[in-house]
Amino acid sequence: MLFALILIPLAAAVAILLGAPARKTALGAALANILAAAYPLVSFTCPCWNTGFQVLENPNINLSLGFYSGASAVMLLLSVLITLAAVYSGKCPEGREKLWYSSTLLIATGAIGAFLSTDLFFFYAFHEMALIPTFLMIGILGRGERKAAAWKITIYLAFGSIVLLAGLLIATSHLGSFAFADMKPDLIPADVQNTVALLFIIGFGTLISLFPLHSWAAPAYASAPAPVAMLHAGVLKKFGLYGLLVIGMKIAPLGMAHWLPLLCVLLLGNIIWVGLVTINQKRLDLMLGNSSVMHMGYIFLAIAALAANGHNDIAEPAAILLMFAHGISIALLFSLSSAIEEKTGTLEISQLGGLAKTAPALAFIFGLAGMASIGLPGLANFSGEIMIFLAGFADWKAGTPLGIVQRTTIVALWGVVISAVYMLRAYRNTFQGPLVKSTDSATDLTLCEKIPAYMLGAVLLIVGIYPAIILNFLK
Repeated sequence: MLFALILIPLAAAVAILLGAPARKTALGAALANILAAAYPLVSFTCPCWNTGFQVLENPNINLSLGFYSGASAVMLLLSVLITLAAVYSGKCPEGREKLWYSSTLLIATGAIGAFLSTDLFFFYAFHEMALIPTFLMIGILGRGERKAAAWKITIYLAFGSIVLLAGLLIATSHLGSFAFADMKPDLIPADVQNTVALLFIIGFGTLISLFPLHSWAAPAYASAPAPVAMLHAGVLKKFGLYGLLVIGMKIAPLGMAHWLPLLCVLLLGNIIWVGLVTINQKRLDLMLGNSSVMHMGYIFLAIAALAANGHNDIAEPAAILLMFAHGISIALLFSLSSAIEEKTGTLEISQLGGLAKTAPALAFIFGLAGMASIGLPGLANFSGEIMIFLAGFADWKAGTPLGIVQRTTIVALWGVVISAVYMLRAYRNTFQGPLVKSTDSATDLTLCEKIPAYMLGAVLLIVGIYPAIILNFLK
């Protein structure tokens, strides 16, 4: 029953707040959710799982859970894997176990609920629910300029949510229903689709960190505790991408095509401008945060290719595959950067060096995740990125002029070079060279730290070698 996937982490969070052993309860709930997700994922092709489990009925509003598309199934898999890794990761401050583990589970509850909802009202509501513990964790248990980061992410994401809500209300006033099954673009006039699509691009775009509404993301991730950075960057940020693919392109395809030039300019801002900003970062956590923002541009490129040609068969699977791969790789990198800070006392790249000598396992798995994030062949991100570049040329014929998507794709290819520069330089300065004061007594990953790291690393390798394991959900 899909409802159990929401009930398990929610009940565990309540139990922790009431005094249950925090870490054990959270680990038990995360493991139980993986087991609960296994059957519906394996049985995805069975029609009974597409009808959902109806819990609440009101006029035009239904809390019903189901796999609206293969994208829902992939996002569920991503959510349960990262939830387990997030519960394992990071060092909880003494005396803060209740807030730490209950908030982690509540963020997971909201993300899973959003991806499984087949009603626009609850799709929106579950996401908003997940943001509350995110803000609290950054503001209370974060590090560095945590209060400023918490206020910044609150203001930006509240703005994005309000704009998104306006778009959803305008759309549903024409559709006459909140149900995903009733999303029919022919019911919405073309001029209204233009308005709705613009609101979606701004609203979802702010939640995703689309340029130039992206400046909240890197400071928030740098200040956030490891589980929050992992769940938000790895899972919750995919809410906006999922929304544009599953809702925006279904409700307002004409509007998305109308705003294609704007979308192409903005996504290049993510890839090129933010990529250059990433190169200039001096701290490992800020570099990873900006890297995450940069790579959103590639997924927006797939959305642009789909908007330009609604019959592009490569674009949507490419976007979903890279969403999954990016979620795994960035969650792993944030988990490992937290471990580096705990073992060395710093994330200033200039104060690190030679860490591979004292922490070889950490160096190996960080290298694996880092190479995945920049698209090394044989790892999961490569398959998604190469498919997106192919999707950009899917509707182009030799001998014809290049269209806006093709020209955008050519410029976006420079992002591969930019990614290689910042990640290889950071890895060299952190793990290679002579030992320095902060790393000469650093210890390697403990068993509890290796479990989530190796699990996520194995996923990157398996999907990289056999991407059909994800693409099969999208047929």
